[in-house]
Amino acid sequence: MSTNRRDFMKASAVTATGLGVGFVAASQPVLAQAIKTDFAGIKAGELSIPSGSIQMPAYVSRPEKAKGPLPIVIVCSEIFGVHEYIADVTRRFAKLGYLAIAPEFFVRAGDPNTYGTVAEIFSNIVAKTPDVQVLGDIKAAIAWAGANGGDVKRVGVTGFCWGGRITWLSATMPEVRAGVAWYGRLVGEKTVGNPRHPVDIAAELKAPVLGLYGSADTGIPLESVDKMRQALAAAGSKNLAAKASRFEIYLDAPHAFHADYRETYRAGPAADGWVKCLDWFKRNGVA
Repeated sequence: MSTNRRDFMKASAVTATGLGVGFVAASQPVLAQAIKTDFAGIKAGELSIPSGSIQMPAYVSRPEKAKGPLPIVIVCSEIFGVHEYIADVTRRFAKLGYLAIAPEFFVRAGDPNTYGTVAEIFSNIVAKTPDVQVLGDIKAAIAWAGANGGDVKRVGVTGFCWGGRITWLSATMPEVRAGVAWYGRLVGEKTVGNPRHPVDIAAELKAPVLGLYGSADTGIPLESVDKMRQALAAAGSKNLAAKASRFEIYLDAPHAFHADYRETYRAGPAADGWVKCLDWFKRNGVA
């Protein structure tokens, strides 16, 4: 597979055509409630970012007119990779003045769109995408942003599900000012590719993280949130980022409550979480 371009991204638009990157097959059906952010006042589309030995595809959105360097937000996808929902999230940030980048972290492993089930994506794509590689890709995306109109002193990271876990890990990077993790896994089995989880790195945080979770998330029970809270509290006496990190738990909200194209979407928690995400970035020097 070419690392320069993913087939399902080739429909991405750089003009106000209203086209996006499409939805991954395993994420179907796509519901009519899915939010569609237009291209008015922004530039958005697929670009290639050098990362190690490859040209990594990324969906990038930014204001059409900007005065001075822009705050940067790295948007980390679910296991489905950079499909239309993630592209739309970058456009929402661009409308608010951000340079928003959604790297295609899975490009070396393959295309999630070639698999029809979540289990297949986990075994064939996610399991072959190690954390150290993903963090290197984030570092590369930030460096690219700094050379292309972004302010590397104002970097936020946000992510959903798989990307929520990555958001916690990215907050150990000195380049990151703040993170917002949407229902990212906090504990889990340790593997060669995933040697540590968020609960293991609380004492190493360099940026505060806001965790947005649902009480009805069957995959991420509140017991694991309590374990992360305990880890943050233990680290908080010596680590200001750990001490400043917070959780917002939405009553009766399931996993993926922000994913507006899915049945799990909950408009109230999604809207409130978005407001809190923006406020978190503002309060922590990103916006």
